[in-house]
Order: sequence, then C-alpha cells, then structure tokens
Amino acid sequence: MNIFELLANDYTLRVVSLGSAMLGFVSGIVGSFAVLKKQGLLGDAVSHASLPGIAIMFILIQTKSTEIFMLGALIAGLLATALINVIVKYSRIKMDSAMALILSVFFGFGLVLLTYIQKIPNANQAGLEKFIFGQASTLLRRDIYLILVISILLISLIVIFWKEFKIVTFDADFADSIGISSKKISYILSSMIVLSIIIGLQSVGVILMSALLVAPGVAARQWTNKLSVMVILAGSFGAVSGLVGTLISSSMQKMPTGPSIVLVISLIVFISITMSPNRGILWRYVRQIKHQSDINEDQVLLNLYDLAMNHKNLYHSHDITAIKPMKTQGGKKLKHLKNILGNLQDKGLVKEEQIEAWAITEDGLSYIMKHPMRKEENDVTSN
Repeated sequence: MNIFELLANDYTLRVVSLGSAMLGFVSGIVGSFAVLKKQGLLGDAVSHASLPGIAIMFILIQTKSTEIFMLGALIAGLLATALINVIVKYSRIKMDSAMALILSVFFGFGLVLLTYIQKIPNANQAGLEKFIFGQASTLLRRDIYLILVISILLISLIVIFWKEFKIVTFDADFADSIGISSKKISYILSSMIVLSIIIGLQSVGVILMSALLVAPGVAARQWTNKLSVMVILAGSFGAVSGLVGTLISSSMQKMPTGPSIVLVISLIVFISITMSPNRGILWRYVRQIKHQSDINEDQVLLNLYDLAMNHKNLYHSHDITAIKPMKTQGGKKLKHLKNILGNLQDKGLVKEEQIEAWAITEDGLSYIMKHPMRKEENDVTSN
C-alpha cells in the first residue's frame, strides 16, 4: 500500500513509471520480431553502437541535451546496422559474427570518446556516463512525450505493415516470390528496432537495453504459437516489468531502475520457460513421464497379445514372469510391472484370473487392432 500511495503522491515516480512502462511495452512489441528473426544480438549491437554517437554529439555542441544525444545515438545505430548488412552481403562473415564485430568496435570507440570527454575542462560533461547503465530518475515530462510519440509511430508501422512483417519474418523467400521486398521490409524493421533502443537508453542504458528488447519476446513465445498473441503478450510483459521495476527501485535505497527492470523481466522469462503449458521445461518433463508410462503399458499389453496369439485359447492367463516388456529383473521392476498391469486392469484391457496370472481381455484385443501404429512403436521400443 505504501508503494501505491507513493505512486499516487509522487509526481516524479509517476513520470518515471509511465515512461518505463511505455518503453517496456513498445520494446516488447518490436523485439518480438527480432526474436523470431533470430536477430536478438542486433539489439545488443545497436545499443552499444549508439554510445559513440552520444559522445560525438556532446563534443560538437558542448552541452547536454537529451534530444540531441538521441539524434546522435540514432545516427550511430543506423550506421552500425548498415555496416552489419554490408559486411554480411559483401563478405563471408556470418550475421552473428558481423554484429559482434560492430558491437565491440563501436562500443570501444565510445569508451575512448568518453575518456577524452572527461579530460575536457568543461563541467557539463558530468553524468554523461549515465547513458551506459541508464538513469530513469532523470526522465522529464518532455522525455515521456518523446517516448509516447515514437511508440505511437512504431506501433502504427506494425499495424500498417503487419502482413508484410509476418510473411518476411517467417519466410522471406516466399515474400519475394509474391512481390514483397524482404530487404526493404527488413530495413524498416531494423530501423524500428534502432528507434526503440534509442528511446530506452536514458532509462535502461546502453548495456541493458538489449535485454528489454529481447526478453519480453522470449517470454511471450513460450506461451503461444500465434504471432498476434505473442506480440500482445510481449508488450504486456515489457510494460509490467517497466512498472514493477520502477516501483521496486523507488522502494529500496540506492537501487538503480534499469537493472531492476531487467531483473523483473528476467524473472518473467524464467517463469515462462519453466511453467508455460506448451514449452515449459516442467510440463515437458511431466508429459515425458506420462508418455513413457503409456509406452510401458502398451509394451505390456503387446506382450500379452503375442502370448495370446501363440496359444489356442486367446484369453488364457499367463504367469507374470512370462510378461517381459523390458528386462524385468529385481523387486523394484517387478513391482513396477504389477502397477502397470493394475492400470491396464482398471482400463479393462487385461484381467488377473489367478494370483500373478494375467490374461488379455476382448477389449485389450480390440485396442491392439485399433492402434496398429502403437504396435509398431512398441516393436521398435522393445528392440
């Protein structure tokens, strides 16, 4: 309740929370396409490449201006993206290697420029390094308006080019075959990624901005196979992480906002990877256990079927030691076999006519006849 009271009464906190939430929302939406196109490292390259653009703008104007710094970061980010595409097109260097190369070169150049700036006898350069790690508390109302305008622009472009983005993301060759230029669409998408990164530099910083771009899409992908749902989920995850991270930062002394936001979205990613019904590690493990249990039951039933086919009386009972769906040695495996037979009996597929003497039922024979693929699967598994 104290946090919500603080949010209601503290103007600065409301501004920072709103800005972070909007930033997380638009970053999640745009980043979804970067995740699907396997260009997550592009966000990292562009964010690091923006540092020299900020430094050069400060050297030129000798004063701190957020709008001018963002313009320099935008130019540097677009230049880095263009250089990556040129390297990939005219050399044998792969995309990931080209992005890593540009990232390191631009970021190193930016650090050199920052070191030079620190030696300039001008007090205005103090705090310029905050763009490396971010400082959301410095967000002003005009910064919120800038984030809002760029967010509306990016979302509008996604709505307008939704069909083109969707086709190029999943099958660029098919897009070219039906008259959609995959290169032009990719350039538009890359420029949108650059823009979304630039508006987040002040809040999250150069180093952590790529996490806010990629993580919401990764988390959303675990919950759905539909692009529209994934984009909405990614935006929601990004907005929640921005808001919650800001509130956590404000409630704890000397807790930076950018890292808090990244930690929140990282927690969302961890929960999604672990708990999502379709792709979650936990549920996948449960399904594997269930599938293995079904295979074991089918193996037992199939062996009883084979024993029945080799006997004049199809429903003649057989001693449990004759049923060998696996190398059943030892008390634990024998107990496991009895549990499987009990499950099959509950389903009406086998029956225990005498103590530890089991026979297949008419329903069991019908089940084998209706599931020939299961029979083949178990033949392979048994071997």
